[in-house]
Amino acid sequence: MAPTNHFIGTGFSDALTVLLAAGIVIPTFARFKVSPVIGFILVGIIAGPFALGALAPAYPWLETFSISNPEGIEPFAELGIIFLLFAAGLHLSFRRLVTMRREVFGVGAAELLLSAGLIAIGLLATGERISSATALGLALALSSTALVLPIAGTKSAVGRAAFAMLLFEDLALVPLLFLIEVMSGDASLSGLLRTAVGGVLVVAAVLVGGRFLLPRLFAQAARTKSPELFLAVSLLVVILASLATGAVGLSPILGALIAGILIAETDYGTEVETVTAPLRGLALGIFLITVGMRIDLKALIADWPMLLGATVALLLVKALVTAVLLRLSGARHGTAVETGVMMASPSETSLIVIGAAASAGLVLRASADFWTVVTAIGLTVTPLLAAAGKRIARRVDDRAASDHEELTGVGRTVVFGFGRVGQMVADMLIAHDQPYLAIDSDIDEVKEARRAGYAVQFGDVSRGELIDRLQLGHAAALVLTMDDPVLTAQLAKRVRGWCPKLAIIARARDTAHAAELYRAGVSDAVPETLEASLQLSEAVLIDIGLAMGPVIASIHEKRSELRAEIMAGGAVDDVRVLGRRRVRDSLPAKSV
Repeated sequence: MAPTNHFIGTGFSDALTVLLAAGIVIPTFARFKVSPVIGFILVGIIAGPFALGALAPAYPWLETFSISNPEGIEPFAELGIIFLLFAAGLHLSFRRLVTMRREVFGVGAAELLLSAGLIAIGLLATGERISSATALGLALALSSTALVLPIAGTKSAVGRAAFAMLLFEDLALVPLLFLIEVMSGDASLSGLLRTAVGGVLVVAAVLVGGRFLLPRLFAQAARTKSPELFLAVSLLVVILASLATGAVGLSPILGALIAGILIAETDYGTEVETVTAPLRGLALGIFLITVGMRIDLKALIADWPMLLGATVALLLVKALVTAVLLRLSGARHGTAVETGVMMASPSETSLIVIGAAASAGLVLRASADFWTVVTAIGLTVTPLLAAAGKRIARRVDDRAASDHEELTGVGRTVVFGFGRVGQMVADMLIAHDQPYLAIDSDIDEVKEARRAGYAVQFGDVSRGELIDRLQLGHAAALVLTMDDPVLTAQLAKRVRGWCPKLAIIARARDTAHAAELYRAGVSDAVPETLEASLQLSEAVLIDIGLAMGPVIASIHEKRSELRAEIMAGGAVDDVRVLGRRRVRDSLPAKSV
């Protein structure tokens, strides 16, 4: 009697296929510096019901290497998307969301509605009904959160722009599904009102409860020093938040995003991100496999001209709309182009909206199947679009380098040097909506910074004619961040002679260099060694249990005392006004 293979035809063979994919795809594609996204989608195509899965009845041994129950692994794919939004929330804060409201509800809403309108018009021209064209237009206008965010991140200019639009799309998913029900006659205004009220109450409860409970919960988990318990608590928080928002008709990924933001506000955000990263990556891989399983190779070969034409037309419309809107909102050319190309593909949620429209009778099944394949193809090429967008953006930035923007400091803070210190200064100016212009002599650094969305120009600050063109006498301030003490002192002395009222803030290596810079005429010199010592002292005092307010006050007092000593060593006794603060105010009475 032949032994029975209990693994064939069960979930074990599907798990084996997924784990083999993760074990082979990730290291293989990483070795060739290719995104594993494509690898996982290829695994889905090969192991799915249209390839090895179709051959498994004739060749039973293939069941071990194919997906026998495609629907069975889709919940894990949804979990991958939930963890992805949770990870995005860990990089955010409520303050940052407030500052992004214009991008989210302005550019994000315009991008979705304008793209949906143009796609719907194109579908009407091909013979689709108005209801079908509207539903498909809204579905195909969505972009992939699951693929775009891991590629773009949330910190670069491209990542910030993409995240703002993707966040609006995720928020709009429930209203879109409700709109489809209304169009089919299966929903009412009272249902929408109940969902809205319930959503507000649940979100408020999650926010309030998370503020008070999460720090205590994670503190208890941290005291056990058990990574497993920390992971379990993290999973519990994400799943409960997702179930709460899903229970009232909102998207579960909204709950995951809120959970991530709440945890980011605690002291445990970095640790939570670390312990959940492997599980998040595996779940995302499962999602990509399900995308590949939707691609029917026979249908693709038979209808490739129509599928290719529809895919290209869709990508072009969305890329153009996104790039134009970002450019009109003030984004740089390269940032607008790269974001537009990357956001051009449809979304994993497009599949949900298309399925809902087909179930409601708004879209014919044949049309739904066609656009499902187009969506799967678009998701497959998203990493290629990201690479192409980056290359196109680089060429756009290089072409616009000569007339990138006017080289003037009028009304702006001018930053000399754009290394790690200069970039941090620029980030803080951006956070407070203050105009700036940075100058650096490293052309590669300048190009990279421009692609990241910074206002940087190439130039040699040691040249007098460059400083003349900047019109520093009309600038808001001058910041010297170069790692060259001699050049910094020379520039400070030269600019102070031309602009006696200009605020000049300079980076200093140590207190002796700071004293030299004060003699050269800077308004403020910031010694790196001194600031590191003060920050270390602040961290120690807070960590041993002292209240933050008195600690910060004492640090400020100590900084003022040390600044007075440095200025006294530099023989500085004049008064310079810096906004609302006078340098003289920080000096002891005997020094004034």
